This record gives sequence, C-alpha cells and structure tokens, in this order.
Amino acid sequence: MKTRVISSASQAFTPDALRRMPRWMLVLLLGTLLSCASTSDPPVSQCPQPRFTGKAPAAIYNVTSPLVPGAGDLAAGRELYEGGADPSCHLCHGIEGDGQGPMAEGFEPPPRNFACAKTVNGIPDGQLFWIIRNGSPGTAMPGFKQLRNEQVWQLVMYLRQLAQ
Repeated sequence: MKTRVISSASQAFTPDALRRMPRWMLVLLLGTLLSCASTSDPPVSQCPQPRFTGKAPAAIYNVTSPLVPGAGDLAAGRELYEGGADPSCHLCHGIEGDGQGPMAEGFEPPPRNFACAKTVNGIPDGQLFWIIRNGSPGTAMPGFKQLRNEQVWQLVMYLRQLAQ
C-alpha cells in the first residue's frame, strides 16, 4: 500500500481527499470530532448554572437584607468569604466567586458561580440567606449556623458584589 504525504492541512479534508480516505479513518475522525463537541456536564463556570435549590420558607424567601450597602459591611462580608467563615467560602466558590475554588473539582454538582450576574441577580436576598444558614441539600454546600444573622447578611451583600 502506498502512503501519500499531504503537504498542507488545507488539502487534508477536501471532498476528493475524503472520498479516497479509508472508511475506518472517516469513522475515527467523525468519532473524535463528536466526542470533543459533546460533554455531559456543563463547565464549572457556566453562566448561568442550571440548578434548582429548594425554596426557602415563605417567611424568609422574599426578605430583603436589612443592611444598608456600605464599605464596612462589604469588607466584613469579604473577610468572611475569604477566610472568616469555617469552612471558608473561597475554597469551593473561588476567590473571584466563579465556582472554581481549589476544592471545586471534587463536587457534583459544582459550586455555584457567584460571579455570574444572571444567576445571582435572580436569587432573592432571603433565599441566599437561607442557603448560607442551612446549606443546600443534594450539594456539598454546608450550613453556617455558627454565623450571626448580621454576618450572613454581610455575606449576601458580598455575593451580590461578586456578581457585578
């Protein structure tokens, strides 16, 4: 069998070259292309992420944060996010809030991408408060019952900042 060297990539996939290509090679090429094109899981940083977290009770769901946005509460929320909470939020959600923290790879579903305004802006303050306080069943998100209410609201404020 004679092997022909193709001198340029543009010649490799001309109609004539494809007709002469052995069928097994075409199947292999098509399979490779299809496997690259389809993935079962969305990327960790997908925006918005498809997920449904159980709805908070009606008494908290539509509650708006009692904190007036200001530098002090925002800085406190950032401090909690980056290390003051235990475990630290950034370990899973990433320092930028993009869901790509150092521990994110091990979780299914992946941590929420708080840098995505389409996601965060659609979640009421009360819902975020409830998830931070109680965790999210079916995910690795733990509840932070040890935090004071003010600290949870500071985290909510900081999450909103990440989405801007």
